[in-house]
Amino acid sequence: MIHIIDYGLGNLQAFLNVYKRLDIPAVRAKNADELKDATHLILPGVGAFDTAMDLFSESGMRGPVDEMVRSGNVAVIGVCVGMQMMAEKSEEGVRDGLGWIKGTVRSFRNNEQSASLPMPHMGWNDVTPMAGSPLFKGMEDDARFYFLHSFYFHCADKADCIAHADYGFKFDCSVGNGRVFGAQFHPEKSHHWGQQLLKNFAEI
Repeated sequence: MIHIIDYGLGNLQAFLNVYKRLDIPAVRAKNADELKDATHLILPGVGAFDTAMDLFSESGMRGPVDEMVRSGNVAVIGVCVGMQMMAEKSEEGVRDGLGWIKGTVRSFRNNEQSASLPMPHMGWNDVTPMAGSPLFKGMEDDARFYFLHSFYFHCADKADCIAHADYGFKFDCSVGNGRVFGAQFHPEKSHHWGQQLLKNFAEI
């Protein structure tokens, strides 16, 4: 069963609507007890990094989710700030990240190739998946997704980057290691491409 982690941030209903259209069972999880039968987790997020980390910790779900992910018992995808939370740290705040994928969240404003571009990076952008990623099955040639962010995930190991996009330079826009995945873009707002990605995730 897919559980969408409800810790106070993110448009959970949009994910539920996509999975309803796909006829794939998905539910909200508001506490640790509701996670017990999860096989797949979605960690959404919007806003500031430290706020998201604090709310996740205060929800009582951070510890149990961390244990589930590190044990390999579930597949998980972080979306937008949810993906950034999976890093070790962020230039946006002072809190430690979850550290599920080694890397640092950096600001577009601190990169000379993107500093003069409008902030945030907002709207549709082409996404180039790496060969063989199960998350992008069926989207190898024409993937486009909706973005809204001013910070990006910089993988410590480029083998963990499973897709990149361009905003003044190529940046890691989707990450993956084992059953842990992240998407900087919003699949729940990305029409048939997003629907395909969320279907692919459910099948992992």
